[in-house]
Amino acid sequence: MSEFTIPIIYQDEQILVLNKPANLPVLPDGWDPTAPYLVKLLEAQFPKVWTVHRIDKITSGIIVFALTAEAHRALNIQFEKHQVEKKYHALINGAPGWNEKVTKFPLRVNVGHKHRTMVDNKNGVRSETRIKILKRNPTAALIEAEPRTGRTHQIRVHLYALGHPLLGDILYSAPETNLIARPALHAHTLSFIHPTRNATLTLTAPYPEDFASALKQCKFEG
Repeated sequence: MSEFTIPIIYQDEQILVLNKPANLPVLPDGWDPTAPYLVKLLEAQFPKVWTVHRIDKITSGIIVFALTAEAHRALNIQFEKHQVEKKYHALINGAPGWNEKVTKFPLRVNVGHKHRTMVDNKNGVRSETRIKILKRNPTAALIEAEPRTGRTHQIRVHLYALGHPLLGDILYSAPETNLIARPALHAHTLSFIHPTRNATLTLTAPYPEDFASALKQCKFEG
């Protein structure tokens, strides 16, 4: 395992939990099928890997894979029944006047030539995200977002709809910034029941260098 460079957060005979780097897709990228992707890298290291869920290519952070069919079935059921707790950290533009909010903007995915997700009150599907401010200054904030549904770009679009797009998220109208070269979104924490041990695991992925640097430059107090 020494040649495997993606940080392993947790591993046993049933599951593998990683800290995925940003700009690495989990599965083949439809725009460039020859580009490297996470599952292909894992298949070079493990006899068999089952994909349980995904995070966006641009997003860094925690992701779990199954190493047995039994674990795959058990984890799939938890994700399908929304029994897995997922928390993301993000840096956003502007300082909201609230401390916590639950957003329920209905979303429609894959809109237009840029394949954006949009708020659509008529034809969108139910979407819900809990948002909590962790730190703020007059121009930015560090937030924790807990998606309670799993729509494409859900956190990004809900924050955009609130008037606080992610730092660096040009696709969703954020102003250009030198602080980070991608949308500042990091999958921070996963809580789920271990597929064979009947115990809850709560695992956290440390911030990558680009996110940590942007956070430092924001100079939040406390």
